[in-house]
Amino acid sequence: MPTRTLSLRRYLFLGILLPIVLFILVDTFSLYHQALAVVNTAYDRTLLASAKSIGEHITAQGTGEAVQLRANVPYSALEAFEADNRSRMVYRISTMQGELIDGFEALPAWHGRLPDQGPYSALVDFYDDTYQGDPVRVAVLLQPVATDHARAMAMVQVAETRELRRALARQILIDTLVRQAVLVSVIVLMVIVVVQRATGPVRKLSAQLQARSDDDLTPLQAPGAPRELVPLIEATNHQMSRLQHLLSHQKRFVRDAAHQLRTPLAVLKVQVQSAQRGDVEPTQGLLEIADTVERATVLANQMLSLAKVAQLTQQPASHALDWAQVLREVALDVSPLIAAKNLDFEISTVAAPIRTHDWMLRELSRNLLHNAIRYTPANGALVVRLTCDARQAVLEISDSGPGISAELRQRLFQPFSAGESRSGSGLGLSICHEIVQALGGSIHLDNRGQMNYITGLTATARLPLSPMDREPAQPKTL
Repeated sequence: MPTRTLSLRRYLFLGILLPIVLFILVDTFSLYHQALAVVNTAYDRTLLASAKSIGEHITAQGTGEAVQLRANVPYSALEAFEADNRSRMVYRISTMQGELIDGFEALPAWHGRLPDQGPYSALVDFYDDTYQGDPVRVAVLLQPVATDHARAMAMVQVAETRELRRALARQILIDTLVRQAVLVSVIVLMVIVVVQRATGPVRKLSAQLQARSDDDLTPLQAPGAPRELVPLIEATNHQMSRLQHLLSHQKRFVRDAAHQLRTPLAVLKVQVQSAQRGDVEPTQGLLEIADTVERATVLANQMLSLAKVAQLTQQPASHALDWAQVLREVALDVSPLIAAKNLDFEISTVAAPIRTHDWMLRELSRNLLHNAIRYTPANGALVVRLTCDARQAVLEISDSGPGISAELRQRLFQPFSAGESRSGSGLGLSICHEIVQALGGSIHLDNRGQMNYITGLTATARLPLSPMDREPAQPKTL
């Protein structure tokens, strides 16, 4: 079952929006706590002011260790600091030993310690506690009390319930979330617009491909595509061009196969009917049938070879082959044909690494040698030379045959264009041409002669060398 992958738009949405949303959430949390800290600082100042106001109403009586603290705190000392009826303020005045002087006894005494470096010059500390089950914020002030005859230290605690602080914190959080929601909405809208515009060429290109017919391999046209899509479009067009070439080759192969095989099959049918009627001697009829079957077999094999060239062209070779070794092995295979015509045969080679398939290199060498042997007269000369320069290997096969005319030279590499003798199928040189073209080389035929007298034909094939560490090779002559 194929795995489902994210679409480009969804990938862009998630890739852009998720980090932004996460950042905004973290930023919202941070802003809320910063605002809450500012609120606490502001309200803590109110508590400190209340504690100082209460501390001003503390007096001392007596002398020495018998000094006693007294407090007369009017309600007006706290009323000015009560913001509204949502919060309550209570106080407690005690000695440093915790003895209650005035205020609410239920408020727990302070047992902490003053900060080393507080934000205020007064001896004050702020902390959270509970009063009658309600959470409160408490400010404790150590208030010095002095008279002409006595000195003492009073502890003033002022506590405020946290309803107002919580309400303000909730309001700050709601306002922050509203602003961040608006910001996220704007960002989402902009991302949707930008992503839609950015992926528009992709959707347009996809629709263009889906609207095509099955056999439409014309190049894609996307003049408004962004630069990032240009390599993809060019690669697609290149692949379509290769497919078009392959499809054209297959259509031509099927057409030529149907046309060329029809003739020997028709001849074979006539020969069989003639033999059945007794128009020819049985032995003669069998020889004619065997000759037709042989020619049809050669034609079929060569047509299959032509199709195999197109197939191997789509499969890059993995390593290089030495053309000299392949050429000598092919020459050894055709040596009975050379001996049968008593040819003066000479072969000279150097190491020539070619990156290709073994079958293609052998088929190229075999077809060129077969053609040269076919057109070289008995007792004639046949010379094969393989040389190399800095970039390419050059194979020259020189026969002593009749050569070719200028008119035939123009179409000799086309399928089913045989020479004047019409002894072949006309596919050998076409196969050679397809192989050379697939390997990035070239092939051509040149007459040799003196004083307008043709003394033979030279077939020259050039193939690019494959990089290989090798010692300079010396020619090998046979």
